[in-house]
This record gives sequence, structure tokens and C-alpha cells, in this order.
Amino acid sequence: ATNFREWKQVVQEISRFLKADAYFKIARPLRYNAVFDAHPSSFPYISRFCTSRVLRLKDALLTSYHQNEIKLAEVTLDTFRMLQCLEWEPSGSFYHVPMKQPSENGALNDQSEASGLIDINLAADMADPDLPPNPCKAIIYHPSVSKLIAATAPICEELPSDGILLIYISASGKTDCSVDFQKDVHGNSLNFSKAKHAPQASQKRENSVSQPAVDNNPNSSSKLGHYLCLGSQASNNLYPEDLVPFTRKPLFLVIDSDNSRAFKTIHGAERGEASALLLSHEKPLFLSDTTVTSGGSQFTYFLTAPLQAFYQLIGLSSDIEPDVYSNAESLLSSALVEWEVLLCASNSLDQVWAQILTDPFLRRLILR
Repeated sequence: ATNFREWKQVVQEISRFLKADAYFKIARPLRYNAVFDAHPSSFPYISRFCTSRVLRLKDALLTSYHQNEIKLAEVTLDTFRMLQCLEWEPSGSFYHVPMKQPSENGALNDQSEASGLIDINLAADMADPDLPPNPCKAIIYHPSVSKLIAATAPICEELPSDGILLIYISASGKTDCSVDFQKDVHGNSLNFSKAKHAPQASQKRENSVSQPAVDNNPNSSSKLGHYLCLGSQASNNLYPEDLVPFTRKPLFLVIDSDNSRAFKTIHGAERGEASALLLSHEKPLFLSDTTVTSGGSQFTYFLTAPLQAFYQLIGLSSDIEPDVYSNAESLLSSALVEWEVLLCASNSLDQVWAQILTDPFLRRLILR
């Protein structure tokens, strides 16, 4: 009976994950595709950055901490999307159809058929020699603050001189987590919140460094502090100051939270390298919590699949005619091409962004 309940939960997780991930069956993969995502018209402008210091995405640390979020084992929907977004889509020689070779009796052998033998060197077979290596990525599921810091430190220590570390954190900034305790399969206590997150009013992001709005009413159900909640205990509140020591190395920080504004204070407080920050906007009033919970975080969705995120935002069904979807994708692609040229041709671009725009993964995230 115990095994049945556990496997039933696994099946439910798989079903829920696939339902959310397959929202648009006609959409192309989230991975970086050189055919669709590389814009030749911007290459001359990008090349001018190569004369100065340039940084490449070498490592990425991905984590999320939301209650009742969609997941498969220890991979949540948000971290899965970011993981896919930081991968190359195989192209070129990888897709070459194997040639039919003549056998000893003169017949043609079709090398595309399965041989029935298991090749243990699968990684080498799957590598596309036309593409550079993928950045190293690590996913941490529901970490404590100490575990997150302990995982980040060795990555920073081993980061090469021309490398930059991407840290992606998706978590709530609310402190009203009412918790009950459940047991995992090993008998350990697991915390699950039953609190509902009320939608916040949409606000424009200020250009200057600002402090997050704090409700002084102790009875408020949506009180925000200067941190992200990585658990129900105060000891697991992640403060911007916790990440400042890692700014001794180049850092690209992506914060997807209702309290992302608190992390603006990192700008100007770095310990050696100026950091690049992508901070999410607050959730619009008309976007319900149910929509976000069933489809993952919307800021992350826009970074990884902007067209699908737009369709979800305006409430359109996933049952869309392929030609309509293709036309919309062409419009978005044209806009991104124009924005990339404007960005890379800018003479007032800060050095923080200029030194990372040559990296295709980071450039795509910035544009989106």
C-alpha cells in the first residue's frame, strides 16, 4: 500500500508536468537554435565588443522555492525551462542522415537503423562538433540558504577568468507561510505551505536603486521583507547581502519573485566585479495565482518561451492554428532582430552589459 501511494504520486507529478510543459505542441524547443536565434544583421555590431574584455557563460546555478510548484522529482517546471534555455539545439552535422554503405555482397546497408548493440559512449555520439560546449548547469531543489551558499562557493572558486556565473532564483518574498508537516519516504519532515499568494498591483520598475515596499501592518497577509523565502524559518530567508561575496567574480543574477526589487541593492555593493541583474516585474492584477501555479512563473516563461508566455498572459487557448502561430513567431523574431541591432549599436551601453553581449545565451535572455 505504501509503494502504491508513492508511485501514484509519481504518476500524478508526471501527468501534471507534461500537461504544463506541452501547452503548445507546435512550439519549437526552448534550446538555443542557431537558425532562429542568431541574427546575422547584428553580427557586425557584436564584433566590436570583441576588442575589449568579453565574458562567456561557463556555469549556471538554478533553483526555485515555491509551495505546490509543478515538478518532476527534484526538477521544477521553472528550473527545467531555464535548463533547456541554456542548451544548444543540435544542428549541422548532428542531423546529417547516415549514408547507405554497400555490404560485402553488394547490397546497401542502412546505417540509420538500430544495430541492436548498446554503445556506451552515448555522450560522444550525441555531441555536435559544429557547436561549442554547453555551459555547466546545476539544479538545487528547495535548498536552505546555507546549502545554496555552499553550492555557489566552489563554482565561483573554479570559474575561469573569462567566465561568468548565472544564478537563477525563483522564490516568494512573502513571510506569511502557514506550514504543516508531512513525511517523505524516509520519514523526514517536509514543509508544505497552504498559504495563497494574493496578486500584487502592477508597477513600473524604477531606474534608480530603491527599497522594497514593506507593509507595516502586522496582520497583513502579503508582507514583504528585504529577502526571499527559502523555507518557513527565518533562518532560511535569502538576503541580497548573502550573494554579495560572490560578486568578486562576474555574476549574472536572475531573480524571479514578487520581491525581486530588494535585490537592486546589490548594484553598487559589489566586491570586485559589477553584476548584471535581471529582476522580474510584479504580477499584473488580472493574472490569477491559479494561472501562474498551473503554468510556472511568468517572468521565467517570458525569458524561455516569450511567445507562449504572451499567449498565456492574454488568455488564449493552446489550440491555435499553425499558420497563425507561425506568423506571430515571425513578428516576434523581427522585433528581436531590430532590438538586438539597437542594443548592440548603442554608444552609451554600460560596460557590464557590453562584456556579456557576445555570449549568445545571455544576449537572448537580455533581449527577451
